[in-house]
Amino acid sequence: MVKHLNGDEKKLEPGIWYKSNSKIKNTGKFRLDHDINALPFIDRDLTKWWLYNEKNGNYRKIPGTYTMVGRDCWWRKNGGCTFCSWTTLYPNFRVRRPELLADEIGFLIEKYGVKTVFDDTGTFPVGNWLRKFCKLMIERGYNREIDLSCNMRFGALSLEDYELMKKAGFRMLLFGLESANQETLDRVNKGLTVDQIADSCKKAKQAGLEPHLTIMVGYPWESAENAWKTFELAKYLFEKGWAGTLQVTIVMPYPGTKLFDECRRENSLTTLDWDDYDMRKLVMKCEITEKDVKEMTRRIYKLYFNLGYMLHKLASIRSFDDIHFIGKGGKKIFGHLKDFSD
Repeated sequence: MVKHLNGDEKKLEPGIWYKSNSKIKNTGKFRLDHDINALPFIDRDLTKWWLYNEKNGNYRKIPGTYTMVGRDCWWRKNGGCTFCSWTTLYPNFRVRRPELLADEIGFLIEKYGVKTVFDDTGTFPVGNWLRKFCKLMIERGYNREIDLSCNMRFGALSLEDYELMKKAGFRMLLFGLESANQETLDRVNKGLTVDQIADSCKKAKQAGLEPHLTIMVGYPWESAENAWKTFELAKYLFEKGWAGTLQVTIVMPYPGTKLFDECRRENSLTTLDWDDYDMRKLVMKCEITEKDVKEMTRRIYKLYFNLGYMLHKLASIRSFDDIHFIGKGGKKIFGHLKDFSD
């Protein structure tokens, strides 16, 4: 685009929208078939990375920053999860070579003194790619200088994989729990079982990693009894010490997703005002009320104040960074409770 604006390249690629003589035009349907291995590292100075390197709730050690080695999630059987737009925006999963991510992390350590990296690929690569990347982190010694975190799927890794990740410098793994009801997991095409959720948390924790759970409430088809099963599972994982942190939102059928299309067909959307699609209120007709959904959300967040969980947290403190991280997390919890107040 810059080359085009400078007059060095006449034709724009497909997928560019622009305004000409007060009319909105586009260059055709976008395509995503580029070789992402050819991408340069992000210019952190140009993007003023220092504005975002401390206050993120995922950063135990600061400064921290993000990478994104893949586009976007490799789980896409039958189109992927019905609530996710990434498999629509990124029709094919693409990932850079593991050497390039290791190079980027080394660059971040050397130039900026980064101590935490969260890779925000929709689901971090697994298999031989993961094992090669972990070995590179260990061989180069980056595992001693940095905390790594990423998004991961339940049931995707073995205990040996988790142990290798821990050795390579990984700390937190973000898992999409979504619901504790098998019917819901099947209906949103999550591709996992409730048993796999607990098993993966247990193994990751056994390896010394910290599972972080993302949970959604307010599925239109769930009864109150079914919906509260998710609370019970989250409580169980917290009390066992198999989950370190969690976040909860209300289910959003974003445009472009299969869930949105389903809601349109069944006339179950309550609004098309996109300002309401912020994960804090119901936008779908639901068997339970919005008041009950918000109460459930608050109850799940209050698990942070569960005695068993608090004892596990206190026992895990090893440094001032840990104390600071827990205190920072506490402030976030009160903010989330306020988000879902009536």
